This record gives sequence, C-alpha cells and structure tokens, in this order.
Amino acid sequence: MKPLKIQEKLLLLKVRKKDPDAFGQIYDLYVTSIYRFIYFKVANRADAEDLTSEVFLKIWQYLIDCEDEIDNLRALIYKFARNLVIDFYRQRAKRELIGDEEMMLKVEDSRQQNILSQIETKSDLGNIEIVLAGVKDVYREVLVLRYIEELSISEMAKILEKSKGSVRVLLHRALKIVREVVKKNESG
Repeated sequence: MKPLKIQEKLLLLKVRKKDPDAFGQIYDLYVTSIYRFIYFKVANRADAEDLTSEVFLKIWQYLIDCEDEIDNLRALIYKFARNLVIDFYRQRAKRELIGDEEMMLKVEDSRQQNILSQIETKSDLGNIEIVLAGVKDVYREVLVLRYIEELSISEMAKILEKSKGSVRVLLHRALKIVREVVKKNESG
C-alpha cells in the first residue's frame, strides 16, 4: 500500500478536528473519480450524483468518528463507493418485483460501460459497450479499478477484500476475455 501523502495526512488531521475546509479539499481531490467510478456502475447520472454525495457524507462521518489509523485514503473512499453501489442494487432489487434473471441483466447492462481503456479498439463508446456485454461483472470491476481509476493492485485488493494474487488473477482473466470479445466482434 502506498503511504498517505503528507498533504492527505494533514487534511485528515484537520478533518478529525471537524474542519469542513479540509474535508472540502479531500472532496475536491476525489469527487470526479468517485463520480465516474459510480456512474460506470449505475449508468444513470442522477443515481451517480446521489451515491457520490452519500459516499462523501459517509466518509465525513467515518473520519470524524473513527479513531483507527487510515493507511490509504483513496482506497477507503473507493471501498465506501463500491459498498454503496452494492447496497443500491440490493435495495433496488427489493423494490422492483422482477425476476432474478432480468435484474442480473439490468445490473450487467448498467456495468457494461466500465472499460474505456485497455481495450485495443479504435471504436466509439457504442462499440465498447458491445465488447463489455461479453464480460462478467467481477471482471468489469477489476478493469475499471485498474485502467480507468488507475488504482494499484494493493488498493484494489483492499477495496475488493481479496488478496493481491487473487486480484492479479482476476485482472489477467478479464483481459484475456476482453481480447477474445474484441477479436470475435472484429471478425463478426
């Protein structure tokens, strides 16, 4: 894990003393990437904005209440975001009375926009979505974290609550599947 930057350490100390300006700086550092991460998972601007706001509200409360040492602020924020997206889909599934298969298709469809880089294609977003249709959720998630959000393997392991080795294996498998889907789409 990367140690916290000095700037982040100072900001965390100020936030723990309930300094809203310091939290505002943390917010400014991460809001764009967290919004993008969530948007790629929910594919709805309003939901992404709401969830992003909720992430930062929860982070504010956590930083004020928690006395534990924070090793990696970025990983912590992404973990909160990931958990909120999971909760979002759980709540949505309970509210909507649709079949399990149909719900899983909706979840997959909304996550199909997750790979915007690392796909060796010269196509537009529409073609990237077609490529994503062939990739499982777990693979999409590691690809987004690694290539869109540019997180380290250590940060990803912390967010996904997996070992670094497991994350590397998932990433390797995901890239292999993406290559196969791209080849299939180019020949078809």
